[in-house]
Amino acid sequence: MRSIWKGALSFGLVNVPVKLYSATEDHDVGLHQVHDADGGRIHYERRCDVCGKIVPYAHIDKAYDDGERTVVLTADDLAAMPAERSREIEVVEFVPNEQIDPIMFDKSYFLEPDGASPKAYVLLRRTLESTDRTAIVRFALRQKTRLAALRVRGDVLVLQTLLWSDEVREAAFPALDETVRISSKELELSSSLVDSYASDFTPDEFVDEYQKELRLLIERKLEQGDAIDTEATFGEVPEKEEGGGEVIDLMDALRRSVESARGSKSGDGTKSSGAGTAAKNGSGSSSSTGSSGSSKASASKKAAPKKATASRKTSAKSDSDSDAAPKRKAQ
Repeated sequence: MRSIWKGALSFGLVNVPVKLYSATEDHDVGLHQVHDADGGRIHYERRCDVCGKIVPYAHIDKAYDDGERTVVLTADDLAAMPAERSREIEVVEFVPNEQIDPIMFDKSYFLEPDGASPKAYVLLRRTLESTDRTAIVRFALRQKTRLAALRVRGDVLVLQTLLWSDEVREAAFPALDETVRISSKELELSSSLVDSYASDFTPDEFVDEYQKELRLLIERKLEQGDAIDTEATFGEVPEKEEGGGEVIDLMDALRRSVESARGSKSGDGTKSSGAGTAAKNGSGSSSSTGSSGSSKASASKKAAPKKATASRKTSAKSDSDSDAAPKRKAQ
């Protein structure tokens, strides 16, 4: 990895020299645009409206237009701003971990100690671990003042930039203002459905299905050209059930979902590979994930009889109640 920023993390009179690294990377297939008629590549040019010439990026400045006047801001102007010149990550406060809403998280960075000794770095890391607190910090990066959360991941300090409070939209949905009645049977069936999908989150078990299929499509087109048979490549695409947006019987949908999930687990003991669910990655960490998956599966099978008994009681009770009262419809 190559560092993208170098400075010091400061809290009180303590300075910790650090380097900043991007903690994530993109593995999407790189595609470019072409003309559909002849396959010619599409180019975008930075052309000046005044002289008509194509301008190299090195000769492009930024400007602000208020509708009547234009102010040009050069690279030197922006670099001269005090916030941009600062090479310090300033600790503002230490807050309980649970007080930071995940919706505010933006981008993640690793911090590496850059001094002669990592003692101050390790001291801060252990302090955060022992106090169950996250440091809220402020720093400048790429012509923007950033607010960030400094926390511990393994033995590394991680900096997660935060959105400013006015960048998080308010969710105001009129439908949620309506009073909705949830019966105890609906809640019980819904909880049973949650239990049937209960597991421990293992990131390695999930893959980007779209990128996986895109790579397969590219490979087949390289081999077969435009005569590729997509049905033979991807298999027959199942038709979507009709009436997906219509009003349904919520109790019946929950009951059938629980039965389907229970049948899927008892059949092979693995997670469903349907749309939106996990697919095991066949390479790399198959041995490590396989052992944990087997133990989960066996645990599920052992607990299945108990769940099935409770579910049958719930189903029978629900059926008798539904005969006595009209079915409620869910919007």
